[in-house]
Amino acid sequence: MTDLHWLSAAEISKAYAARTLSPTELTKALLARIGDLQPKLNAFIRLDADAAMEAAKTAEAELSQGRSRGPLHGVPVGIKDIIDVAGLPTTGHSKILVDNIAKQDAVCVSQLRKAGAIVMGKLSTHEFAIGGPSFDLPFPPARNPWNPRHHPGGSSSGSGAGVASGMFPLALGTDTGGSVRNPASVCGIVGLKPTYGLVSRRGVFPLAFTLDHVGPMTRTVADNALLLEALAGHDPLDPGSAATQVRGFGATLDRGVRGLRIGFIRHFHETDMPAHPDVTAALEDVERVLQVEGAQVDAVKLPSLSEFAGINRVILCSEAWSIHAPWLRSRPQDYGALARRRLLPGAFMTAGDYVGAQRRRAELIAAVNDKLRDYDVLMCASSMDPASEIEDAAETARTYPRQARAPFNVTGHPALAMMSGLSGNGLPVSVQFVGRYFDDATVLRVAAAYERAAGWYKKHPPI
Repeated sequence: MTDLHWLSAAEISKAYAARTLSPTELTKALLARIGDLQPKLNAFIRLDADAAMEAAKTAEAELSQGRSRGPLHGVPVGIKDIIDVAGLPTTGHSKILVDNIAKQDAVCVSQLRKAGAIVMGKLSTHEFAIGGPSFDLPFPPARNPWNPRHHPGGSSSGSGAGVASGMFPLALGTDTGGSVRNPASVCGIVGLKPTYGLVSRRGVFPLAFTLDHVGPMTRTVADNALLLEALAGHDPLDPGSAATQVRGFGATLDRGVRGLRIGFIRHFHETDMPAHPDVTAALEDVERVLQVEGAQVDAVKLPSLSEFAGINRVILCSEAWSIHAPWLRSRPQDYGALARRRLLPGAFMTAGDYVGAQRRRAELIAAVNDKLRDYDVLMCASSMDPASEIEDAAETARTYPRQARAPFNVTGHPALAMMSGLSGNGLPVSVQFVGRYFDDATVLRVAAAYERAAGWYKKHPPI
C-alpha cells in the first residue's frame, strides 16, 4: 500500500480491519504529505500535528482491543476555520478573530470525534466565509492543487485543496451561497450541501442564519455518505435544526439510476448565464452517461438564475450585516478589502427589502418543490467556468459569481457538486445534483451512479 494519501475513508476502514494499516502509520504519512504540499497550497491555517498523532495512537489502541467506533474510526479529517475546535483559534481567516480560542468543539466536530475521526487542524477559508480569495489577510489564501496558480474555490478553500491533494480524505466545509460546492467543483472532489437543518451549525461562526449549512467534502461519493451519517442529527439548541432522524445515506448507493427521472435545468447554463464551452460539453456528457445508465433525463424550467441570485444576495447581506455591523463600525480597517466590500451593502438593505426577499423565497421554494414532484432529482451546472488564476483579480471577480449554487441555499434543498471532466487547460469542471428535502440519499445515489460510470474520481491532481 504505497499511496496512502489517496485512500478513501472506506478503504482506510477496511485496511484497519484487515490489520494491513494502522492509524499512526496513516497519520504519519499524511503529516509528511502535508509538510510537502502546505508551502505550495496553504490549505492549513493551523496544523495540529501533535494532537492528531495522539488521537491516532488512541484510535490504534482501541482497535487493538477490538473496539471500533465505526467506519470513521481513525480516519483523518480537516476542519474549516469558522468551525470551533476546542483549544484552537477560530479565526475566520480574519484579523478580527485572530486570537479567538474556541472553548469547546462545534457539534459537528464533536460528532466526528464520537465516530473516532482524527482532527488534523484548521483549514483556510475566505474571510468570514465571504471575503476572498484575498492577499491582505493574516494568512495566505489556499491554492488549487490542479494548478497552484489558480484559486481552489471558496469559501471552504482549504477544505477543497486539502482533500483534492491527498492531505486528508475528509473535510468539513460550510455553504451559504455555494461554499462547499464551489471548492468541490473547481478542485474535482465531491461536496454536499445537505438539506437545510439536517446538520447542526452550533459552534460554527455564522454568515447568514437562514442560508448557512455545514457539509461534507470528500474524494468519493461513498465517503460523503459516511461523513454525512456521522454529522446528521437534530440539535435542539440550533434554531435551524430539523427534528428528523433521517439516516441510511449510503444505503442505496449501489442501486444505480435505472428508472429514475432527472430534470435537467438547462437554461441556467444555456441562456441565463452562458457557460464556458468546456462546462457545457461536460454537462452534455453527464446527461448521456445517465441516460445510458437507464435514467430518464428531461429539460425542465425554473425561475431565472438571476432571480435566485438576487434573493440570495438580499437575504445574505441583510443577515450578515446583523452579525458584522458592530465590528464594521468600530474596526473596519481590520477587515480585508473584499470582505468589507461584500458585507457593507447590508447596511443599505431595508426591512422591506428583507421581508420582500423572504416572500419571494417562499415562491421560489414552491417552484423547486413542484418540479421535484415529477422528478426524483434535478441536475444543473455548478460553476460556469473553470477556476481563474488567483492573482488575476479582474477575471476572478468576473467568473466567481457565475454559478448555479445559490438557488439551493435559498430553497434549502440538498445539492451536491462533483467533477464531470477536465477543461482544455487541465482544470476540473463539474455538475450539480439536487434532491427533495431530507432525500439526500437519492442525490448521493445518482452521484454514485455517475461516479462509477464516468470514473473521474480516479483522476488526481498532478502534484
